[in-house]
Amino acid sequence: MRMFKHTRSRPHRKVIAGFVGALLLQLAALQQPAAAQQGFVVIVHPSNPVSSLSADQVSRIFLKKTAKWENGARVEPVDLASSSAVRGRFSQAVHGKGTAAISAYWQKMIFSGREVPPAELGTTAEVIAFVASHRGGVGYVAEGTALGEGVKAIRISP
Repeated sequence: MRMFKHTRSRPHRKVIAGFVGALLLQLAALQQPAAAQQGFVVIVHPSNPVSSLSADQVSRIFLKKTAKWENGARVEPVDLASSSAVRGRFSQAVHGKGTAAISAYWQKMIFSGREVPPAELGTTAEVIAFVASHRGGVGYVAEGTALGEGVKAIRISP
């Protein structure tokens, strides 16, 4: 009868260090504001008294289910081009769907004669300029974009 020596395998220190590092990164991400995790910032005209909206409220605004702000101004949402990576992240985070699904929604709305989608602008500079020049304007830009004084960022709560 052959006897085998049983040894417990010990995890390598590098594996443990990697696991701990990944865990710390996840915990740090949970501490950041929602928009920072998502890679975009929602912006409004500086005269708008809104400072925070839920993701559902933002979705309703961009699907044109909400027509007026609390201050009575007409809501004027503007999208980035459908090919924009920022728009893709925005659509997933706010609507819970990709840009293709949102485009399909708008095709249905157009075909039924009920509504047209928000204007699409090609650059973040154009989005900022639009929002700055429209009292009811609302848009989104990539996180870290210099906003200037003509717009303000609002917080998005889950």
